[in-house]
Amino acid sequence: MKQQAWFAGLRSLLIEQNRFYSKRLRTAATFDEIPLTTKSELVEDQSANPPFGTNLTFPIDEYLRMHQTSGTSGKPLVWLDTARCWEWWMRCWAEVYRGVGVRPGDRVYVAFSFGPFIGFWVGFEAAQHLGAMAISGGGQSTEQRVEAILERQATVLVCTPTYALRLAEVARQMGVDLAKGSIRLTIHAGEPGASVPATRARIQEAFGAPAFDHVGMTELGAYGFECTAQAGMHINEDEFVAEVIDPVTLRYVEAGVRGELVMTNLGRIGMPLIRYRTGDLVVVSREPCVCGRTSARLIGGVLGRADDMITIRGVNVFPSAIENIVRRHPEIDEYAIEVFRRREMNELRLKLEVSSPAVVEALAAEFQKDLSIRVEIETVSAGSLPRFELKSRRVRVLD
Repeated sequence: MKQQAWFAGLRSLLIEQNRFYSKRLRTAATFDEIPLTTKSELVEDQSANPPFGTNLTFPIDEYLRMHQTSGTSGKPLVWLDTARCWEWWMRCWAEVYRGVGVRPGDRVYVAFSFGPFIGFWVGFEAAQHLGAMAISGGGQSTEQRVEAILERQATVLVCTPTYALRLAEVARQMGVDLAKGSIRLTIHAGEPGASVPATRARIQEAFGAPAFDHVGMTELGAYGFECTAQAGMHINEDEFVAEVIDPVTLRYVEAGVRGELVMTNLGRIGMPLIRYRTGDLVVVSREPCVCGRTSARLIGGVLGRADDMITIRGVNVFPSAIENIVRRHPEIDEYAIEVFRRREMNELRLKLEVSSPAVVEALAAEFQKDLSIRVEIETVSAGSLPRFELKSRRVRVLD
């Protein structure tokens, strides 16, 4: 098995040179006996051993890139890459591009700020290695990005799904129909929106092009991508080992059963992750895809995160399920979610930028029908809700 070959090949190196994993590997006779790694352990390690923690396999002067997580779920993690690890990152991203048909000669516009978050840094550089033209959208307003997409005749757009909808919204205000432009496909990450059917449909309608999802993490790498069949995200099993566990019992679950994804990256030796609890809830299929690939697929992409679940009057709800209902209505430009307490029970309030009373009535009925919850709906003025370029933060839990 691939994980046993990896274990045999790198165990000695990591025991000798990586303080974080040394003890874990020393006491494990097989791959399956290696303890699970959690994000909280990594955060604690970096806090106790600043600035980079002990998960370093090589001397610090061999590391050439530094990025950090967005900090959406807590204190940001700092992550380092050697030149060899960065090449591995680009190899993973090349699979994202190949899966959806990006080719030499494409013009890839990356609508990303290029700050400290790893985001689409690798996607930008991997496009060049693939032979495509990489066009930076850093340091531009949304209006300028719309103009740049048109003027540079970009054929591929790379951004978060939320920001794709923001580009479409601003383009409408400018009197621009992006569906008549040169974009032939869009690629998204950072949040599960592009695997949410209603959100994907809105992006595809706005750009007149298929929208594809991919999944990865700053600390882990780009581990999943869609193919042109859009039948779930393929796990790049050449570069990763995937396991699915019950998040409570920590026991393996069978294919087709929802569980938490546990990942090991095989090529990021400088700052590795071994049996890492991603927190992503998935359903894995081992059935071959119509595209011909036989790798495991995440059906429906990432279904939610274990720590994102909201309980509303005893009903468990994920933000992606709320998004799928809201995005069915093109009249809604933006929304926010508030969770508040009433008589010791959690209630849900939606804030909507929409002017149609008919949409409000329809939405309330759909929440009752699809999720069996009652929702309060408050309409707000256009442009009053926050917009997001990176991961959206639409859920607010009120005290």
